[in-house]
Amino acid sequence: MAEIEPLKVVVYGGNADLQTSGGEDEFVALAGNGSTDAAQEDNADLQAVDAEGEFVNEEIRFMEPVKGMLFDSENDAIAFSQRYARAKGFAITRRTSKTMDEKLQYFTLACNRQGKAQCSTSSRNKSKQNPSTKTQCPAKLNFRLHGPDKFCLTSLILEHNHDLSPSETGVIVCRNKTTGVSAKRRRLESSGRSEVCANNAQGGGFENPQLGENECTDNSKEETWLKFSAEDTHVLYQYFFRMQSKNPNFFYAMDFDENSQLRNVFWADARSRAAYESFSDVVKFDMAYLTNKYEVPLASFVGVNQHGQPILLGCGLLSNQNTESFVWLFKSWLACMSNKPPKGMITDQCDEMQAAVEQVFPQTYHSWCLLSIMKKIPEKLRGLSKLEDIKFTFSNVIYESLTKGEFGKGWIEMISKFGLQGNDWLIQLCINWQKWAPAYIKDTFWAGMAVTKERESEYALSDGYVSSGTTINQFLEKYSKALRDMAEKEKDADFKSSQEVASCITHYDIEKQFQLVYTNKKFEEFQEQLKGKIYCYPKLVKQEGTSYTFNVAQDVKIREQQLTLDFCVWFNGDGCDVKCACHHFEFRGILCCHIISVLTLMKIKEVPSKYVLQRWRKGLERRHTSIACSSDENVNAPIAQRFDVLCKSFYDVAEKAATSDALFESVMDGLAQLKGKVKAQDAALNTSGHASERQDMEI
Repeated sequence: MAEIEPLKVVVYGGNADLQTSGGEDEFVALAGNGSTDAAQEDNADLQAVDAEGEFVNEEIRFMEPVKGMLFDSENDAIAFSQRYARAKGFAITRRTSKTMDEKLQYFTLACNRQGKAQCSTSSRNKSKQNPSTKTQCPAKLNFRLHGPDKFCLTSLILEHNHDLSPSETGVIVCRNKTTGVSAKRRRLESSGRSEVCANNAQGGGFENPQLGENECTDNSKEETWLKFSAEDTHVLYQYFFRMQSKNPNFFYAMDFDENSQLRNVFWADARSRAAYESFSDVVKFDMAYLTNKYEVPLASFVGVNQHGQPILLGCGLLSNQNTESFVWLFKSWLACMSNKPPKGMITDQCDEMQAAVEQVFPQTYHSWCLLSIMKKIPEKLRGLSKLEDIKFTFSNVIYESLTKGEFGKGWIEMISKFGLQGNDWLIQLCINWQKWAPAYIKDTFWAGMAVTKERESEYALSDGYVSSGTTINQFLEKYSKALRDMAEKEKDADFKSSQEVASCITHYDIEKQFQLVYTNKKFEEFQEQLKGKIYCYPKLVKQEGTSYTFNVAQDVKIREQQLTLDFCVWFNGDGCDVKCACHHFEFRGILCCHIISVLTLMKIKEVPSKYVLQRWRKGLERRHTSIACSSDENVNAPIAQRFDVLCKSFYDVAEKAATSDALFESVMDGLAQLKGKVKAQDAALNTSGHASERQDMEI
C-alpha cells in the first residue's frame, strides 16, 4: 500500500468520551430520538441534549473527513469520527483492526448499518421476527498507523445508502455496561465576537485589542479556551480551506477540548515549510498578545534566511500559556516540519515554555532571548535609586565578558556593589546563566538571533502587522501581508546579490573568495570583520609542529574609553583548522577579525569550505523561493507566474555574467537592447489597446 502524505492535521484534545454498547467493539455515537431499549434500561446512562444548544452550527465546527488527515492518537481519530457522525446523524461501529507486536497497525470505523440484514426471532414468540437495521451501508473511515503513534486517514467512503437524521438528534447514548458512568452534558455557546473565556468570566471580545507584555504568566490551573462565534470559526476554517486549495502543502492543526471548544490553532503555509528545509538550524519562538480584558497569545516561529532577514515558519493562537498548550503547539509545529527538530531554539524566559521545549525538543539547544531579558530590567529592578548605573553595569558584564570566568566575576561584583542579593529575578538569571549569557552560549550557532542589541522587534510577527484594534479576521489578512512582505524582501535581496557585487576593500584573496559566494548582506558583515583587522596585532606565543598558538591584541573603544583586549587563536596548518576564543564564527557564522589577522599572517589564500557556510551563500536553488506565499490574493495569476519565471531566468544569467568583466559587459549591452525592444513593444500594445477602445466606443 502506498504511503499517504498527510494533507492536514486536525487534533482533538481530551478524552474521546466513547463508551461500549452492545458489543466489545461497537461505539454508539448517536441513537435517534432516544427511544432505544438501552435508554429505557438505565436513565442514569442517558445524556439529554437540547438540540438548539448542542448542535448549533455543527457543520461549521466539525469539518468533513478528508483523505490524509493526521491524528495524534487512536482516541483522537475516534473522537473526530464520533463528532462527525453525530453531526451528520448516524452511528459508527469499529469493524476491523490489526495489531502487530502489541501495537495497533490499522482500524476501520464504519456506519453501524453496514452488513447484511439478518432477521431474528423473539425468544418469547418464535413466529414474530425482529426488524434489522442493517442495509449494507458502504460508509467507512480507514485509519493506519503513521510514524510511532499517530494515525492517518488513508481511505474513506462518505456516501450512505440510507437516510440520515441530524435534525432528529435529541439523545446521545453513552452507555458503559461495566461502570455505568454517565456522559457529560455539553452545550456550545454562541456570541457575536471572538473572545477568551477564563473559568466563568464573561465579556471581552476583540473590540479594542492591544499588544500586551511579552511575558508568560502562571495560569496553568485555569481552564481557558478560544471562544469563537460560529461566524469566526467559519471564517478561520474557510481561510485554511482556501489556502490549502491553492497549495495542498498548506498545513493547519486545530485543538478542541472535550466540550468541542476550540483551544489552540496552528498553521504554516507551503513556502514556510519549504524554507525550513534550508534554515532549520535556528528558530525563534516569539510571543505577542492581542489583548483587551483577556489575553489571546499570538505565537510565531521565526527563522533567518541567507540575507539575515526574518522568515516566518509557522503561526498559532493559544488559549492558555501553560505547558500543555505549548507542548501541543510545539508538537503540531514539529509534525508540520516532518518531525525534524531545530538545532537551536530561542524563547522568552518562561518556565512553561522551557518545560515544553525540554519535552518536545530534548536534543535541541535552548536559549533565552537576551533582548527580552534586557527589556525587563526597568520592571524587575523598579524603585532602585541607581537604576541607570545598574543597567550600564549589567550591559557591560553581559556583552564585554569574554569568558565564563570573567562573566561570573563581573556578575558577583555587580550584585555586591548595588546590594542586589535578594532579588528573585536576578537569582533565577544566575541559576540559568547557561540559557542566556553570551559567555555561555557563544560556542553554539545562533545565526545572530540570540544576542541582539538593537532592532527590538526584528524577528517579531507583531512588528508592523498587529496593533491596537486588530481582530482575528483582520489578523489573517495581516498574516498574509507579512508573508508577502517577507517574500518580496527576500526576492529583492536575492536580485541585488546577483546583480550588484560589492567591491573589495583589500587585495586579499580571502576577501575575493567570500565576495563571489556570499550574499551582499553577509559579505558586508565579513568586510566589517576585515576592517577590524587593522586594530588587531597577532603574536606567536607557541608552536608545536604545524600547530600554532597566537595571542591577538585588539584595540577597542568602549564609550570613550580606549582598551586593549587579548584573544587566543589556535591554528593548525594541516587542514587549515583555526579557532578563536571569542567564538564569533561558532556564534554567528562569520570569521572574526582575530582569525582573519592570523590567516593573512600565515599567507592563507583560501579558507576551507567548512568556514564558508551554505546558509549564507547566494545563487543556491532553495526550494521555497519558487513557491508563492499563501494569501487571499490571486498569487497564481498569469502576471505573477510570468514574473517568477523571468526572475529565475535573470538570476541564472546574472550569476554567470558576474564571473567576468567580459560577460558582464556583454549582458549589460544585451539588457540595454532588450529594454529598448520591450519599451517599444509595450508602447505598440498600448497604442493598439487604445485604438480598440475607441472602436468599441464608436460602435
